[in-house]
Amino acid sequence: MQIPSECSYSKEHEWALQSGDGVKVGITDYAQDALGDVVFVELPHHGATVKAGEKIGEVESTKSVSEIYSPIDGSIIATNERLAKAPELLNQDPYGDGWICEIAPVSPEWNQSLLDADGYRALTDA
Repeated sequence: MQIPSECSYSKEHEWALQSGDGVKVGITDYAQDALGDVVFVELPHHGATVKAGEKIGEVESTKSVSEIYSPIDGSIIATNERLAKAPELLNQDPYGDGWICEIAPVSPEWNQSLLDADGYRALTDA
């Protein structure tokens, strides 16, 4: 299971990574593996204001439907429109081409309440 050290993680299995002025967000390798084959992704609305822990979308797989939660407070500044036609990118490359959205954080300390890679590894090993 991949857990890149440069990412921050939520307990709900989303990752977050600084990307220019924004923070890219996606689901973790652990989450995509638990879901199975992803067949549909409901993306958040561009321009929406979001709060940490708030539902911003859904992932539908051959096994179930799971909600996607914002790991931080901010505004949606980009969405990965490629997922509309290729939702399997979440399975194939969850930390790369399978990113879900980009959020402009309200605070420069946006990752203070998130887990680092070691903390997330401990969560998933429990």
